[in-house]
Amino acid sequence: MGAMIGLLFGAGALLVWSAYAVPRLPPEPDAGRVRRLLDSAGLQSLGSRGFVFGCVAVTLLVLVFVQVLSRTLPVAVVFGLIGGYGPVAVVRGRAARRQREFAEVWPEAVDNLASAVRAGMSLPEALTGLSSRGPVPLRDAFARFALEYQVSGRFAESLDRLKERLADPIGDQVVEALRVAREVGGGDLGRLLRSLSGFLRDDARTRMELESRQAWTINGARLAVAAPWLVLLLLCFQPEVIHRYATPAGTVVLAGGAVACLVAYRLMLRVGRLPTERRVLS
Repeated sequence: MGAMIGLLFGAGALLVWSAYAVPRLPPEPDAGRVRRLLDSAGLQSLGSRGFVFGCVAVTLLVLVFVQVLSRTLPVAVVFGLIGGYGPVAVVRGRAARRQREFAEVWPEAVDNLASAVRAGMSLPEALTGLSSRGPVPLRDAFARFALEYQVSGRFAESLDRLKERLADPIGDQVVEALRVAREVGGGDLGRLLRSLSGFLRDDARTRMELESRQAWTINGARLAVAAPWLVLLLLCFQPEVIHRYATPAGTVVLAGGAVACLVAYRLMLRVGRLPTERRVLS
């Protein structure tokens, strides 16, 4: 009995020691917000550092231009920050358009897969067929999937790279559903694909209706936020007026206006924000 207690005590002490002494596997690195934004916009070839450097370069260029135009540093700094945010806004807009475009064509792609499976094709063959018969926005990604699968023969790894290339929440749902169907097997793949296609169509139709109803509100808010700064930019051609913002009081007015516009715009976006799809196991 004493030997058993000693053995258990020694095993417990060994486990406690190993928890601190044995090196742990490093966690998987986070791709970062910039990388995820670029991937969702379809800009996988553009590096995160290059994008950040471009934003900084645009900030400096706009700052120098407005400083030469107005000779008022606070005004130049404000417009420099606005100009630096320009590339981010462009990439976000591109990502939103790309996601809407994918949402419209995914039901057609899933219907194509269901038809191919019903015709007796294997799942890899059906996915490869989307490179030529699928919707045009998705053909590139599935053409590269077909090439990678032909070279490696590893279906799971090819699906992982397809997810990274698409960088789309709906694409993640489709890929994971296909992965589970491939691993589990069975004859319900056609039914699963038809159900998924119907769900995607209903979701896309509802989201389009909501976005069309709130579009005029968002555009009006953007115009209301941009109008004061457009007026300020026009005042740069009147030196006797714009130089008043070089004083401490003028700087406080600029900073207060910038904070008020930013808070109001972000609040408007939060209040009118629709539920966004999140990527699955990305």
